Amino acid sequence: MSWLQRLCETYDLCAPEARFNLPRVSSRPQDTQLCITLNGRGEFRNSDLTVVQATPILVSEESASRSGTSPAANPLSDKLEYCAGDGADYGLNPDYFTRYEAELSAWCDSADCDAKARLVLAYVRRKSLIKDLRLVSKNGKLEKLRIGRKTLDPGDAWIRWRVEIPGEDVVNTWEDAETFSRWERFESSRPGLVGLCMISGASSRVARLHPKGIRGPRDQAKLFSSNKNKPTDYTFRGRFTEAEQCASLGYLSSQKVHIALRWLIERQGYRNDDQVIVAWASGGAFLPKLIAARDELRSLDEIGETNATLAGANDLPSDLLPESYKGDAGQLFAKRLNSLIAGYRAHLAQREDIFVLGLDSATTGRLAVTYYRQLKSSDFLDRVQRWHECSAWQQDMGRNPNSGRYRRFTGAPSPYDIAEAAYGRLIDGRMQVDKKICKATVERLLPCIIDNRPIPLDLVRTCVRRACNRQTMNGEEFWEKCLGIACALVRGSRQEEQYIMSLDATRTTRDYLYGRLLAIADNIEWLALKVAKENRDTNAAKLLQRFADHPFTTWRQLEGKLQPYMTRLRSKRTGALVKRERLLDQIIGMFRSDVDGNSEFTDNSKLSGEFLLGFHNQRADLQPKKPVVVGEGETSDEEEGEEQ
Repeated sequence: MSWLQRLCETYDLCAPEARFNLPRVSSRPQDTQLCITLNGRGEFRNSDLTVVQATPILVSEESASRSGTSPAANPLSDKLEYCAGDGADYGLNPDYFTRYEAELSAWCDSADCDAKARLVLAYVRRKSLIKDLRLVSKNGKLEKLRIGRKTLDPGDAWIRWRVEIPGEDVVNTWEDAETFSRWERFESSRPGLVGLCMISGASSRVARLHPKGIRGPRDQAKLFSSNKNKPTDYTFRGRFTEAEQCASLGYLSSQKVHIALRWLIERQGYRNDDQVIVAWASGGAFLPKLIAARDELRSLDEIGETNATLAGANDLPSDLLPESYKGDAGQLFAKRLNSLIAGYRAHLAQREDIFVLGLDSATTGRLAVTYYRQLKSSDFLDRVQRWHECSAWQQDMGRNPNSGRYRRFTGAPSPYDIAEAAYGRLIDGRMQVDKKICKATVERLLPCIIDNRPIPLDLVRTCVRRACNRQTMNGEEFWEKCLGIACALVRGSRQEEQYIMSLDATRTTRDYLYGRLLAIADNIEWLALKVAKENRDTNAAKLLQRFADHPFTTWRQLEGKLQPYMTRLRSKRTGALVKRERLLDQIIGMFRSDVDGNSEFTDNSKLSGEFLLGFHNQRADLQPKKPVVVGEGETSDEEEGEEQ
């Protein structure tokens, strides 16, 4: 029950704060389409067909969990088929109006009745709603409602009420705090089974039904439910005679839990189809996104927390940063990440509790907790920072098909990006990955972020293999994305090696050196093709997978194929060729030898994912720096290069 208690505490701490705008008990948000205005005598004045998203509406215990088999009515705002007393004349179910009138009457006959509710009840009892709205066509049938380009069956339109009582400033019932307070008192005082609330530990009215709509207005899944009540039913399996013997939650506690969870998911949750992951502090403080790439992390200033004073410099443009940081991706990345996390540290108490909750549903009606952790804020921020530091690499994600924005950053990829790189397919110009596989990948990576567990090696190998299959990628952008993500996973899975994000000219491991050789061969041929104005793949690109499996024999083959391109560059790009030839000789000379004089260079065994790090870093190092002008129309050969 720990996570339920934490959600209850979160509601109690955040509900009094106006800035959080939490829904009241016995209410929920609902998109409404029809606004009906009544005067102080309960007479129809006018109507307005506009959508108001997340309109707060009153709900009862039954209506918050209603379904097709249990069509309970809401007390005030509901669908037109519930509110229209004359709906039976036009094919609507008359039972819905009967339920609505009975629910509203029970409230109006109580000591906690609201004046606006009485006027609404007086109006709906006249049974003229559909006529007043003029929804009947010439053939006597209901016309569909047009909202922008969409149409809606009139019976499915949700109604919100405006009641113009003389002397009252608030006419919108969904904005009247007193109306909500009166309904909350009435609903909480209804008779019911009294028992032990396993959240508060007190004896109180036990909730028989629990709300749905946790992940969104259309969500039918529930965290708690019992659809069998007989002792002989198979559901209890002979263990209990009543559902409450398994678990009993107080009505108020259940309301607080579901309202707080729904609010947190909407405010800061990660969604992936039916999967939801949310991290929160009980006091409502913002946390860095848990399932996010580095470029998706935002400082507190960016998300509107004005009392954060240390997070302002994390995303400064490069031209505003100190000169010593320019050109050093690793140093710049570390500075920005430290600045961002420092802002959150200043905003949170060091020992404040942080909670991480994962939810998913296997069926449309059942919602399950798949992950839960509770840790201190300092530990949470340390682990998030460690994940982004250890798995950081230069990422080239390509252009977003929705926004058209090109994503290029230094840092850790998101678990969703990793799932795309490992299992995605390019279909109709967009990357697509199976939803079940994507959810499973996110679930596997969540403990790597929160619990500091090692990255699954099969996932690392899959991404490395995809990056090596360059010829099978339908598009260079997708391959660049896979390459950066594979490098990030290799670096994160081998933290003891302490790989840096720029070229390490002192590293003498066999796999790293072979990666550097392949990058130089690829660059030489690409530059020669550029000079000849040819546009095709290089031999290094074609043989990337074979090179990873048999590096020595494949290198000998590549070396022979390079000669014509080197001859071409010798006459037109002499300086660039000399620089690359020197690098080749230098790298080959760095391979280590054993006591018998056998060099690692001749070892033809399969390369590990480390060779991609050497390949990526050497490839980036060969890209052009800012050219040094030596004369009109000339550039220095030493600085000459081409972007690849």
